[in-house]
This record gives sequence, structure tokens and C-alpha cells, in this order.
Amino acid sequence: MNRTSVARFQINIGIMSLQKNIMKPVRGKTLPLILDPDTDAAGLHGLAVKKMTDFNSDMDEGPYVLIYPDTSEVINIPGTSTPFNLREYKMEIGKTYNRIALFICLESDYDKGEQQDASDSDREVFVRRNRGTEVDLADTLPWEPEHESTPKSTAEKTRASYQSEKEEILISDTDDPNEGTSQSWRNTATSVPDTPSNMTAVRSTVNPLYSTYTQLYAPIAIDEDEDGSQDFNVVPISADPAKEAVDTSISAAHIIENLADAIDHNTVSRFNITRTNVWDGAVRGFRRSTFCEKSDLLVRFTDDAGSVEEGIDAGGPRREFLTLLMSFLQSRPIFEGPPQSRYLVYNAAAIREDEYFMAGKMIAVSIVHGGPGPHFLSRDLVNHIAGQPGFCAHVTDVTDDEIGRALSEIELAHSLKSLQDVLLKHSSMLQTAGCFRHVSSVEEKHTVVAEYLTWYTIGRNHSVIERFKDGLASLNFLDALCQHPSVLAPVLCHTDKRLTSVEVERLFLPQLSPAGSNRRTTETVALSFWADYLMDCEEQGPVSLEELFMFITGLKTEPPAGMTPHPCVTFSQETIYPMANTCANTITLPLLGTYASFKANMDFGIQNSPGFGCL
Repeated sequence: MNRTSVARFQINIGIMSLQKNIMKPVRGKTLPLILDPDTDAAGLHGLAVKKMTDFNSDMDEGPYVLIYPDTSEVINIPGTSTPFNLREYKMEIGKTYNRIALFICLESDYDKGEQQDASDSDREVFVRRNRGTEVDLADTLPWEPEHESTPKSTAEKTRASYQSEKEEILISDTDDPNEGTSQSWRNTATSVPDTPSNMTAVRSTVNPLYSTYTQLYAPIAIDEDEDGSQDFNVVPISADPAKEAVDTSISAAHIIENLADAIDHNTVSRFNITRTNVWDGAVRGFRRSTFCEKSDLLVRFTDDAGSVEEGIDAGGPRREFLTLLMSFLQSRPIFEGPPQSRYLVYNAAAIREDEYFMAGKMIAVSIVHGGPGPHFLSRDLVNHIAGQPGFCAHVTDVTDDEIGRALSEIELAHSLKSLQDVLLKHSSMLQTAGCFRHVSSVEEKHTVVAEYLTWYTIGRNHSVIERFKDGLASLNFLDALCQHPSVLAPVLCHTDKRLTSVEVERLFLPQLSPAGSNRRTTETVALSFWADYLMDCEEQGPVSLEELFMFITGLKTEPPAGMTPHPCVTFSQETIYPMANTCANTITLPLLGTYASFKANMDFGIQNSPGFGCL
């Protein structure tokens, strides 16, 4: 990874709320946040609040306070009067950046805690023995699993005070509860809006026994060089420090490469597949008790007679299998809608077979193991899964003819009276979706149709969408999708971008004989034939570019994870037909005298050689 002059590092941001008089982290709400190491408290506060509100539509309205794991406000470095700086804080606590966890909480919760502190006359710190009625200390830990995010889960609404309870779980070896701690106060004389620019002027820090607390409950730290020797924590800084660099400085291939680190290449999950019934073989393999998505996939194709193809899976058969699997998945009855914009629908038989979970897992496994994405999911469905706003479904997406006609009638209403009449006519249908209403303007027809489409594609299928998400969570793909939606969403949705002859020619590197040799002269002629043949394929000749790419690599287009090993072109005088090694992403071209014979033999070889690409 190329180093930049300024590096950015990933920390973790969570949410705390008052639950039964105790301040606790809200589980499942931890998100990564990438920052400049010189970020101060005000800047971190603004970025943390923005990150949480962007990814959680159920966030309560602020203002919010940035706090340490011990619930003291982030203003100074704990135990000092030095203003907070991420780099100095990291050095002070002795943790790597990716092990740092900070939280935001509602200012109202923070105020309640301080008010209770002010009214509490007993300030002793003592050890509280664990009893059934007491707080489970494990629940007070701020350290959540990295990258966990549930963008649309329901927020905790119960709020109470924490400060006095907090001191009961702190352990002191001295009689003086204030020994070794920084004494601080909160300035409440002036009321100033809680903004990143003035928050440091309003509050001080309440920070009892911070070091003891973090030593007791912090995970083991891993040594890390300040220049970012752990590459996965470093992201090139963007021009706008207030803008997240995740979606602008990282590629899908890099994200998937990190996810693929979880694959154990010393173990395999086996699949026996026939091309005439890919789905059946895939289901058997995914349901096998020995299957593990973290193992390499070993795929063997059998012909109609049941004989096994000669060849060991070094990547080619796996890629071909995953390509065929994504194609078969598109036609499964769990999906409805246009071929290029499919959404999930409830199917009782699929529920019994748990097909929604399996479909999600198949997609995650395909992408992380170097195969293609589905490229047929509805953009609205993907946005919903990733916790992103925006909904743009159309009446044409509805496959039920009767419902489609009803929605079209509503859209075509030209007056308020006609709109009211058509709404009354279809009241039963609209009441089912909860969008039957009194309208006072003809323009409200668009709102009614949009609400019904939202229910039709998302609301009524909520349970199966959640099960599908459970499958997508395999290999942490769902977490990555929620963190980088603009990067990974195109992997799931249809794209109009197609292979071009120029891209394929640049992708495949020729392996030529030494310059000046007779063989080199013959190879350069074949190379010019190859370039012309690519242009003929692009112009929709007998063989398309996608078919050619499938012949060579087992894929119809370059996968999200990139091509490994790098594709290349070789030459041979021993054959008049093309030969392909899908495991090595290599095509061997025949050395022929004329372009006409070259093109004819290429077409014949590719069209009559399914599978590995060897005639």
C-alpha cells in the first residue's frame, strides 16, 4: 500500500444511553470512524455525531456529548489538563487506533447524571460484590465487536442516571477515591449551544479513576508504529477533513481483499456440480454439515455421464461455478420484479427451506471468494439493506397486474374528485398497506403511490429481508456493505457498464518471444488478429466479449475482487484452436496465416468448448 504524507486511522464510535439508572453502550451500534490523528475533541465530536446519524435513522434529536468509556466528557486527555488530541490520547492509553472506543450520548442523559452527582452526598468509592439484583458488569463494557452496525434497529428509549452507580463498579486500592485522578468541573454559568466549535468552552471533564477503569476492562493492545504499519488502519486523507474518506479513497477490491483474509486456505468445502443443474448441486454443498464459508471452495464439474473432468480446482472451476450460481439465483421464486431490478418476496416454500438465508450467504460467499456479484438486485432493496435513504420504485416494478392497474389509475387521476373516487374504489388494497387516507390535493396521489410501493416492495417482505440479511452477514460482508454502501452497492445492483475491447486488450498482457526472433514476428501478427477479434466480439459477432471472457476466466466480467492471477495471452504453433486455462486466466492463441482462418477457428473453439475452455 502506498504511503501518503498524512495518514488517517480507524477508531470505533458507539452510543451510550441510560438504562435502568446505568449508562450502558447500546449494543449493535458500534461503527468505525476514520480520522486524522491530530483531530481534536470538537472535530471528533462533529464527525462522530454525523457518522451515527447517517447510519441510524432512529437516532434521537441531539444535542449529543462525546464521552470516554467511563462516561466522562471528552475535553482533556484523562488525568491531565492537556486538550484532547487523538494522537496523544492513543499514546496515553497505550492502545492501537483500532482498539480505541469513544461514545456519544444525549446531552439530556449527561445532564441527568451530573444532577444526580450533585445531589449525592456519599462520594465514597467501594467494591460492590456481584449479586443477582445488581448490574451485570459485562453489560457495562464499552468494547463492542468491531464493525458491528444495525442501521435501522430500534433505539433504547428508557433513560436514567448513571454517575452514582458508576462509582460503585470502580475498584480502588486506597481510602481516597480521588487519589490519582484529575479533579474537574462543569461550567454551567453560561448557556451556549452545543456545537463542535464551542463545546470545549462549555464543559469540563468528570473523570474519576479513568486509568484504573480502562486497565481493568480494556482488551489487550497490539503494538503499532505511529506511521501506520498496520495497513488496514490507514486511509489516504481527503481534501475535506470533515468528509468521510471511506467511500472516496477505497475500492471494492480492497474491501473484499480485507474480507477474504478470513478464508482458511488449508481447509476446503467441496461441491460436485453438473452444469445442467447448478442450483441443485449448490444447495447440497451449502447445506452440507461440513460446509464452512471460511474454507476454500473446491468445485468439480461432472458431465452428463457422471465422469469427472480432468483438472484440479485452482480457481477457474470455482469462478465458473459462482458465475453460473448467480445466474440461476436470479430466477429463483424468492425474487420478483424486472430482470435487472429484482426485490425479495415472501414465499412459503422458500421459508420452509430457509432459502432466503442461503441466498444471502451464496451472494456473500461468491463476492468474497473472487466470484461475481448478483448484479440484479433492486437499488431500493440494497439501499434498505445498507440502511441508506432514498426510494424510487415505479409502478412498472409491480408484477401483479391488478395492483399495477390500480396504482396506474391513481397516478392518472387529473382532479381531486377523480382522485378521491379512485382511492375509495381501491380502499381495501390501500388499507392493507396502511396508506388509505383523506386527500385534499390532487398532488397527494404521488405520496399515496410511493407509500404503497414502499410497503409492497419492503414493508410486507420485512421478515424475509431480515433473513436474507442474516445470510449476507457471512464473512462480514453485510457490515462492509453498511460501512461502504456507495462502493459495494454497485456490486449487487445492475449496471449498464459492459466490457469493451479496449479494456480486455489492456487487461490481458501478451507473453512474447525475444525481440528480433522469427517467433516474435509471428506472434505480433497473431496479436494484431487478437485485437481485431476483440473488436468483432464487441460488435456482437458470433461470440460476445462476455462469452470470450467466460471462456478464458470462468467469469463474464471482471469480478469485484479483481483478477488473480493477472490475465495473459500466450501463443502456440501446436494447435489451430484457442486454448484456455481458467485457473491461470490465460488464453493460448493459434499462430495462423490469415485473419479469416484465425477468426473462424476462434469462433468454433469457443462456441464448442463449454466449461474449462479447452477444446
